Parts: sequence; C-alpha cells; structure tokens
Amino acid sequence: MRILKYIFLLVLLAFVGVTVYVATQKGDFEVSKSMVIHSPKSIVFDYVNDYKNWETFGSWMTKNHDITFNYPAKTMGAGANFSWQKDGDEGFIKTYFVKENDSLVQKGNFNGTTATIHMKFKDTVGGTKVTIHSKGKMDLLTKINTFFDGGMSNILTDAFEKSLRNLDKTLDYEMKTYSIKVNGIVQRSSGFCLKQTVSCKIKSLSKNIKIIMPKMVHFFKKNQLAMAGKPFVQYERYDVANDIVTFSVCVPTTKQVFVTSGSDVTSGEIVPFTCLKTTLTGDYSHTQEAWTKARKHIADNGFQENFAGKYTEVYTKTIDDIKQPSKWVTEIHIPVFPKTPVAEPTFVLPTTPAAEPAETTTSPTETP
Repeated sequence: MRILKYIFLLVLLAFVGVTVYVATQKGDFEVSKSMVIHSPKSIVFDYVNDYKNWETFGSWMTKNHDITFNYPAKTMGAGANFSWQKDGDEGFIKTYFVKENDSLVQKGNFNGTTATIHMKFKDTVGGTKVTIHSKGKMDLLTKINTFFDGGMSNILTDAFEKSLRNLDKTLDYEMKTYSIKVNGIVQRSSGFCLKQTVSCKIKSLSKNIKIIMPKMVHFFKKNQLAMAGKPFVQYERYDVANDIVTFSVCVPTTKQVFVTSGSDVTSGEIVPFTCLKTTLTGDYSHTQEAWTKARKHIADNGFQENFAGKYTEVYTKTIDDIKQPSKWVTEIHIPVFPKTPVAEPTFVLPTTPAAEPAETTTSPTETP
C-alpha cells in the first residue's frame, strides 16, 4: 500500500514538474507552410477569400462534422469574419487586409490563443504557390495541451499542409466538373422583389455579386421577410465599349414590399417575358461559356434577342445550399421574341366531277 502511495506521489510530482516546465516556456509561435495549388491564381484567391468555402478544405473542419459555423452577411473581403463552436470550444477569424489576387491578412482567436495569419498567392509553373504564415501567442491551457502533441509548431505545420492538400484536390475537381444544358423557350412569370442596384467595371461583376448576394439574403432574415423564390441577378446595362455594367441583385417577395427611403434596398417588380433558358451546373467561372452556348443556340435556331427584356441569372442552388461548387445550379434567361407561327399552306384536292344528267328530248305539244 505504501509503495502505491509512493508511485502516486512520483506521478503527481512528475505531472506538476512537466506542467511548471511547460508553463514557464515561451507561449509565442511562428509557422510557415507553402504548396503549389494546380489552379489559376484568381480562382484560388477567390475561393480562399470566402470563409464559406473553408469547410471544404480546412483540415480541422473537414474531419469534425459536428462543428457549428456562424456566418454574418459579409464572408469575403476586408471586414469579413466567421466563428465556430464545438464541445465548448470557440473560434473566431476576421480579415483585416486584402490585396486582390495577391494576399490576405487575418486575425484569429481560439479559446484565448491569438494569431495573425498571412496568406500569399503567387503565380508559378503549374499553378499557384500559396504560402500560409502564422504568428501568435498561446494561453497556458493551450501550451499544456499542445506540448503532449508535439508542440504548436508541429500541430500547425501538419494542419496547414493538410489544408493546402485539401484545397488543391477540391479546386482540381470542383472547378473542372460542370455541365451546360440549353433547356429551351420558357416564360418568366411576374411578381415582386426587393433589389439592390450597382454599377461597376465588368471585371468586378462576379466579385460584387458575391458580396451583395449574401447581404440581400441577410436583409430578408434580419427583417423576417419571406422569400418567394431564389435570388437572381437582373442586368440593366452591359456596356462593353465603356467597360461598365449595371445590375440588380434581386430576391422575390410574396407581395409588394416598400422600403424606407434612403436604403440601398429598393422595391421592384418582376416583368414577365419570353426567354431562352440555359442551365449551368457547376462553378460560376463557367458562366461566360454558358452565355456563349445559349446565344449560339439562339442564332442556330432562328430566334431574335429581345433587347427590351431583362437578361437574368437565377441562382437556384448556391453555397448556402451545398458547399461543393460542382453542384451549384445557375439558370440563365435571355429574352427572345416568340417565333411567329407560319401558316401551313392549304391544299384543296380536286373533286371528281359529277355525272351530267342525260339529255332528254321533249316532243312539241300540239295546241288545241
């Protein structure tokens, strides 16, 4: 019995000794990891810049399916952030600096351990070199926990490596897997919507849609408004010569809703029109190819575009419905004039002439 007490005492002293040793060590850490992602830089940057995509490649997120993620209206660009919880643990990351297609600077906090994260994107042979550099400070509990797992540097190096491998695999499959189908002539129905209208350079169109769309959805949730359909983009002006596009991000409403004057969001009406419907299943980077295929169908089949109509993209299935870009669904509606039905010529079959009555001779009647 006395031996057991001694053993217990030695174990306790050893544990206390290790704890004191770990506690007195520096809590600072600094880790870097680089890897070549076999996709174009603009695609890699846009994907990483949106926090909603992190669930598909973040090593600690993909293996923990019971994590609860919380997303605000803004999830990409400077000021974007998100948080998560799991079994009492809490994490938070916010973007503080963005240089388009070049770099990101973020700050995170996980149960008291803080870190600054720098991400660099650079063109290289075969794709994009992505470098993650993290520098931070651990709290006491994290120092103790990570000590028995090889230290924070080993843990983060492994996590960054797995995340970058996941990113490469995800983009390689998700960006290349898509389909385009021309569905045919349909009728867009009438209704009401709320919308936000913006003008920008054509090259900034995709980025602005990704920024405004979640804001519109968040506006509906915040004001407890019912959506009568999927969000869509309506093109008001597309001026290639002057490199400017004016578009409205719209969300259908069950009835006409009036918004306070001065708001970025305004009330709108959905005007019915005849259009050619084309469906893109896949990432938005293939949208231009879908428009080209739709217009070719119009030309090949003798339709005429109705330039007075509203050119529209309906986002039937988005990142809010499913995380994999290869399964997103976008419907493109190009207004066209209905074809005037051509009257078929009427052929009158000749009839067989009726037999003429036999000629009769009448004898003159004598007058009395």
